[in-house]
Amino acid sequence: MTSSSEGGSGPDPGSHLRVVRSPQKILRTRASLALVVLTLVLTAAQAIWLGLFDFIGALTFTGRITGAVLILASLTTLLGAAAALDHWFRNCFAYSGLVALIGAVAALVTNGMLLAETWRDGDSVSYPVRWGLLTAGSLWAVFALWRRSVTIPAPRRVAAAVLVSSGLALANFGYQHLYQPFQRGARPLITIDVGKPMLSKDRKRFAFPVDIRLENHSDVGFYVFGAEFHAMGERVSLTSKDRLRTQWRTDVAQPREFRERSPLSRREVHQPGQLVLAQPWMDPGDWIEANDSFVTRTVVQLPIGTPYDNLAFYATAEFGRKDRVGLEHFDKTTYSWRDGKAPGWATQQGNVDCAIYHTRVHESNAIDEHTRDPRYVTIYWQFGAHGVGVIDTITRRDEEGQVHSDAESRDMRSRYGLVDAGAGPVEQTLWEVKNR
Repeated sequence: MTSSSEGGSGPDPGSHLRVVRSPQKILRTRASLALVVLTLVLTAAQAIWLGLFDFIGALTFTGRITGAVLILASLTTLLGAAAALDHWFRNCFAYSGLVALIGAVAALVTNGMLLAETWRDGDSVSYPVRWGLLTAGSLWAVFALWRRSVTIPAPRRVAAAVLVSSGLALANFGYQHLYQPFQRGARPLITIDVGKPMLSKDRKRFAFPVDIRLENHSDVGFYVFGAEFHAMGERVSLTSKDRLRTQWRTDVAQPREFRERSPLSRREVHQPGQLVLAQPWMDPGDWIEANDSFVTRTVVQLPIGTPYDNLAFYATAEFGRKDRVGLEHFDKTTYSWRDGKAPGWATQQGNVDCAIYHTRVHESNAIDEHTRDPRYVTIYWQFGAHGVGVIDTITRRDEEGQVHSDAESRDMRSRYGLVDAGAGPVEQTLWEVKNR
C-alpha cells in the first residue's frame, strides 16, 4: 500500500511574495503623492512667474539675481515633482527620491521667503494666505519624502550643498529686502552761483544772472519729482541804538520761514522777505544719471528803484532713486485755485497756491509690484507771497489728502529712496547796483 503525502504548508519555492495593501493605505499614499506634486507644481508656477518679471525688469542687479534664483527654484521644484511620481510608482531612476526631496526643500525655502516678504510689505490678505498654505504644503512634502526612507548618497555633501544654496538665496533676499531699503542713500548736490549785476541801457533796471548746478556724485540715478528756484526781496533797516533783549526774543519766535532768512542782529531789523521771482528749473519726471551733472541759468530782474536792500536766492528739489522706484509719464497738471484738488495741508489752508503733478509709481521688484496695492506720487509745487516749496507724497489712489505720521513718512521715503536737496539762501546786497 502506498501512501500519498498531503500538500505541505510552506509556499511553493517558485512563487513570488506579494505585499497586499489595504485600500485605505493605497488611498492615503495616493493622497500624499497628490499633495506633494500639487505643492511643487504650484510653487514652481508662482516662482517662475515672479522670477521672469524680476529677471527682465527689476531695477537693481540684486533684484535680477533674485529673479534668476526664483527661476532656478522653479525648475528644481518641477524636477522634484517629476521625481516624486517616479519614486512613488516606477522607481526607474535610483535617486528619484533624493531629487524629489531636494525639490521639496527648494519649495519650502522659496515659499517661506515669499511668505515673509508679503507678510511684511503686502497689502492684500490673499498673498500671505496663498504662500502660507504653500509653505505648509512644502513642509509636509519634505516630511512625507523623508519618511519614505529616501536614499541619500554622501549625505554630508548633499546637506552641505543644500545649506550653501539656501544660505545664498536667503542672503540675497535679505540684502535686497531688508538691508538695502534702509541703508544710507546718496544725495545729489545743488549749488547756486550768482553773477555780477548788469544794468540795462536805459539804466532803469538791473539783472542778476544765476547759475543753478545739479551734481550727482553717487553710483545711482535719480528721478526729479519737483525742482524750484525763487528769489526773495528783503528790507533791512538799521537802528541808532542797540536792540532790546525782548526784540531779540521776538526775532527768535518768528515763524520758521522768516527765522531762517532773518539773523539775530544787534542793529539790523529784518522784515519778512517777499517773493520776487519763482520758477521750476527741471520738470517732474526728468532725471539725472549716476556721476552726471546739469546746469541751467536764469535771470532775476528788478527796477533800479526797488525798495529791497538784499536779494536772497534759493534752489531746492525732490528726488526719487531710480533703483527703488519707477515712474510713468505725469498726467495733466492741475491747479489748486481752479480744480480744487489740493488738500488743506498742502495749501496751508488757502494761504498758498499749488500746481499739482500726479502719476503712477512702480515698485523696484516683482514681488512688491504684484502683492502691494498700486501707489501714486503727487507733487505739490507751492508758491505764495513769502516763499516757494515742493512737497511730494506717495500713497494709494484717493489717499493724497491724508496726514501721515512721522513714522509712515520715514518708511515711505526710505522705501522709494526719496531725498531732497537744496541751496540757499545766497545773499546779494543791492547797495552797489542801486547807487550806480
